This record gives sequence, structure tokens and C-alpha cells, in this order.
Amino acid sequence: MSRGDDAGIQRRDPGDSGPLTAPVLVEHFFRHEYGRLVATLTRRVGAPHIELVEDAVQAALMAALTAWTDRPVPEDPGAWLYRVAHNQLIGDLRRKAGQIRILERQAGVAGQGDPPPASYFADEVRDDMLRMLFVCCDDALPEESRLVLALKTLCGFSTAEIALRLFTTEANVHKRLGRARDRLREAPPDVETPPLEGLRSRLPSVQAVLYLLFNEGYLSAHAEQAIRRELCDEAIRLATILAEHPVAATPETFALLALMHLHIARLEARLDGVGGLLLLEEQDRSLWDRESMRLGMEWLVRADILVPC
Repeated sequence: MSRGDDAGIQRRDPGDSGPLTAPVLVEHFFRHEYGRLVATLTRRVGAPHIELVEDAVQAALMAALTAWTDRPVPEDPGAWLYRVAHNQLIGDLRRKAGQIRILERQAGVAGQGDPPPASYFADEVRDDMLRMLFVCCDDALPEESRLVLALKTLCGFSTAEIALRLFTTEANVHKRLGRARDRLREAPPDVETPPLEGLRSRLPSVQAVLYLLFNEGYLSAHAEQAIRRELCDEAIRLATILAEHPVAATPETFALLALMHLHIARLEARLDGVGGLLLLEEQDRSLWDRESMRLGMEWLVRADILVPC
């Protein structure tokens, strides 16, 4: 696969039809692990090498198609994908000149899982995926370029999906993605969490990405799959972590979480027996998730939108 192109893996929900065969399992990990692998490996080698990281992750997923068909699926498929992607990335870096310092840093962690950080400071973000979202939302980039980069690189959106969500053309998406990656190649090699002021200025863009991620799950652009629950769940997970950060604990973040929880509460009631969407008045309200509704109301209170009883 070429870097920046849509992965050659058809993305659909693996649990809905048939057993978890190797291709379906790889689809599952593309949707659930691609962004995390890109974020974790990019943190290790630096944002300028994000295209090599994407190549390595895609190569690992393609390798899984063959390996998991010929041999039993490993007990920890996520760790297997990380190890293969990591080894591919190190091989690519060895073939590039001037990477000695990065290779020395990597030598101590080759073949190991991600060690949990000992502590987090006020300017740290305690999730690689969310931290990388802040890196992608660089103020030096136009707003749409930030969204394109984050949705493509970390959220696994196809070019067509991004074009649909941003009301633009696929050609424009490709141009914006190329410019954004050019900007990352110019970034310092040790890009960590941006400083506090940087976090504040990038927060609206991060919130926008999470909203678009949730929206794609709630009403998918895929004709054969109207709802993608896992995207909604991931958006809520990241938004919850965001709300715990002192810089991001704002009424806007709380309101975003309220919207997500109140909408996901109705997810099970939105489809009829053949997978068609139901209007609000057609839904069986007994299927609404009361816990999600409760959480949504709590976030509304925290956002100062709703006065507690």
C-alpha cells in the first residue's frame, strides 16, 4: 500500500455475518487499532516520520492477512500487529540516512509493549491517540487540513468519507493531506504533547475531530452499514479523557460529551429488523439506554446548560 492511500482492506463490522475469519479479524483491527498503532509508533520516532509509520502499520495489517490465514491467530493479535509494525518501521529507518539517534532510542524498547508512564504533568495527555490528535491539530495548518490529517491518519477515514463529512471533493482532501504531512515533516523530531498554550489553541479542532468521528459512527457514510457503534464508543472514550485534562475541562467539552451520550442512548432503537433507520417517533423507547441518558444529563449539568433538579 502506498502511504496516504486508503488501505486495501474492506472495513465492515466483523461480528455481523459469519465467523471471525482472518480477513474479517484484520478488518476489525484496522478499525480498532490502526489509529492507536500510528499514534504510539509516531510518539516513539517523531511526527516527521509519520508516513513511514503509516506504511509500517499498513504492512503489518497486510502481513496479518497471510499469517492469520496460514496459521492460528495469535493469542494477543494487537501485540502481534505492534511487533510486526515496529520491526517494519525500524527496518525502514535503518534504510534512511541520519537515523542513528532514533535507532539507539528504539533499541531499548524493541519487541516490548508500551510501558505506562510513571506520571503525567499538567501539560501531558494520558493517551497516545488523543495526544497525537493535538499534534495533528497544529495551528500552523489551515483548519480543514488539520481535520483531514487527523481523520485520515488516526481515525482511519477513507478519502471519500472525509470529503463527504467536510463537504469538499476527494481531490481537495488529497491536496490538504499532502500539505499537512509536509508540515509534519518539518516538525522537530521529538514532538511530544504541545505546551499548555498550544493545547488551548488546538482544543476546538480536537473537539471538531471527535464530533466528526462520533457522527460517522452515528450515521455512517457506508451504504451497507448505517451505524458503526465502535466509532461512537471510541469518540466517547477520547472525549472523556479530554474532559479530565485541566486545559480541556471546558463547557464545550462537557456539552460535546452530553451530546454523544444522549445520542448513543438511542442507538439500539434506531434500526428496524432489516437494518433500516427509524425516525425518532418510530423508535421503541424501551430500548433506549437509561445509563447513557443519565450520563448525558450529568454532562449537561457540568456544561451549565441544564440546572440540576
